Amino acid sequence: MSCKRLNLASIAVLFFLSIAISGALAAGGANKADEGLKLLKEGNARFVVMKLQHPNETIAQREKTATEGQEPFATVLTCSDSRVPVEAIFDRGIGDIFVVRVAGNIAKDSSVIGSIEYAAEHLHVPLLVVMGHTECGAVNAGLSDSPAAGKIRDIQKDIEPVAAKTKKDHPNLRGADLLNAVTKNNVLQAKADILSQSHIITEEVSAVKVKIVTALYNVKTGKVEWIESGK
Repeated sequence: MSCKRLNLASIAVLFFLSIAISGALAAGGANKADEGLKLLKEGNARFVVMKLQHPNETIAQREKTATEGQEPFATVLTCSDSRVPVEAIFDRGIGDIFVVRVAGNIAKDSSVIGSIEYAAEHLHVPLLVVMGHTECGAVNAGLSDSPAAGKIRDIQKDIEPVAAKTKKDHPNLRGADLLNAVTKNNVLQAKADILSQSHIITEEVSAVKVKIVTALYNVKTGKVEWIESGK
């Protein structure tokens, strides 16, 4: 009888210990994500006024990442547009940011989702930023009534439903205001697509190992507007 009681007590201790450890790991992931977001915000503030510090842009950092591997603190899904140089925007250096770029920052393709999953599951990156930008040609194409040529049409078709819904929800928007609204909604759609297509990311978010935030970069001012703070 005493052995049974001892076993039950041991099981109970292990059970509550596992809960405590899980909670600590989740808190650690959340803290790392918040720390990473703080670094990105600070870096962008420097970029806006062009007072850059160029952290981790050294020979030593290059050699370290070559021999010891990468440990990025953030993943950024954004557009391929040449006016959106991710590391420069956030004033970060080698090995800091795992960047995934595709026209229109859409998250439909398996290679895009797979890249994001790799960063989360294998590199244990705690922060995922989905970032669109002003004056986006891909989003503008989604608003156009003229079908694009070649494979560009596939990108256009991915954005058209977002454009149509935005027009329906905001019938009075025109011109630049409409483009910006569709751009923001396209970012939110990309986030939703990631969560709907990737059980890995969904599980990482539920376990508080990954935090997703959404943003809009202004190509003229250099400033990043944070749409959602994430969870």
